[in-house]
Amino acid sequence: MTRLLLDTRLLLWWLNDDPCLPEEVVSQVQVENVKTHISQVSLWEMAIKVALGKLEIKGEPGELAQQVPLQGFCWLQLQNSHILEVAALELDKKHRDPFDRLLVAQSQTERMELLTCDKELERYPSVTVYSRVRR
Repeated sequence: MTRLLLDTRLLLWWLNDDPCLPEEVVSQVQVENVKTHISQVSLWEMAIKVALGKLEIKGEPGELAQQVPLQGFCWLQLQNSHILEVAALELDKKHRDPFDRLLVAQSQTERMELLTCDKELERYPSVTVYSRVRR
């Protein structure tokens, strides 16, 4: 079974049926024998950014959290092993986003493919970067 991990941006696009969501991501998620995960890190990131006024969403982060299982996605719990894996990552001084680093660490620890549109992450072997293309 293939295990995928969607990053925060792709999750938001998915939940909002945003035309920025690449068709390739939709196709990959909908394949049989694919289990798609959403990290608690994404929920944490959204909650912080909403509180800081850096992200506007429909409703509250808790409502988004309820949508994850309704979409057929599974929550990926944050574990100590994920946090410790961050220390093993080759750090890029240009890309300092702690949420992204945790997502990469989770994907590597759990042997999942992290799907993202963030080109800064393409150097990690567990990451697949898609271009934003309007549908």
